[in-house]
Amino acid sequence: MNIIVSKEIESVCPQFVGAAVEARVENSTYCAELWQEIHQLEERFRAELTTDSLKELSGIAATRRVYKACGKDPSRYRPASEQLIRRMLQGKELYQIDTLVDLVNLASISFGYSIGGFDADKFVGDTLTLGIGREGEPYEGIGRGMLNIAGLPVYRDAQGGVGTPTSDNERTKMTLQTTHLLVLINGYDGNEENVVANARYIQELCRRYAQSDGGTFTIYR
Repeated sequence: MNIIVSKEIESVCPQFVGAAVEARVENSTYCAELWQEIHQLEERFRAELTTDSLKELSGIAATRRVYKACGKDPSRYRPASEQLIRRMLQGKELYQIDTLVDLVNLASISFGYSIGGFDADKFVGDTLTLGIGREGEPYEGIGRGMLNIAGLPVYRDAQGGVGTPTSDNERTKMTLQTTHLLVLINGYDGNEENVVANARYIQELCRRYAQSDGGTFTIYR
């Protein structure tokens, strides 16, 4: 998959660095060992963070700044990583979906980056372009219905939008039948070291919990 960062994203976030992890995987309905890891992180976050201080985490703070620069209210359309951590801090259980979704969520909250997880076989064409959503652009968020993505960073394939930091699209979502995984890490803080560490962590999670060799990752900017 070719990934292009558009000039409109460069203009609001010149330091952007992303990583794409691609792997062959096997999904499952539930993985107890993975959830033990998630609960351990929950305990640590509840001891260290509040719903106010989590906004200061580098990946979340940078994503919120980009939302504002693009004209979107980050408190109304929260980045997914912030949504997930807030849910933990409020004493609520994370939604348990399936192993691939759950491990992508763990990778997102561990580093604070909003991460898109996709069934790569559902993309149209061989190129994804990261741009900014337009008024009236159709987009069905997973479990959210039609989402107003105007002013949100958005990845598009040849058919249209597939992923934003707030919600990925129903059309390209992972299911129990997914065997070809693509994960996109959005480093709006420009911290390549952290983005690479996050990519390697996703590879390790795939090895441990998705019967994968971990696949490969590439950096893009």
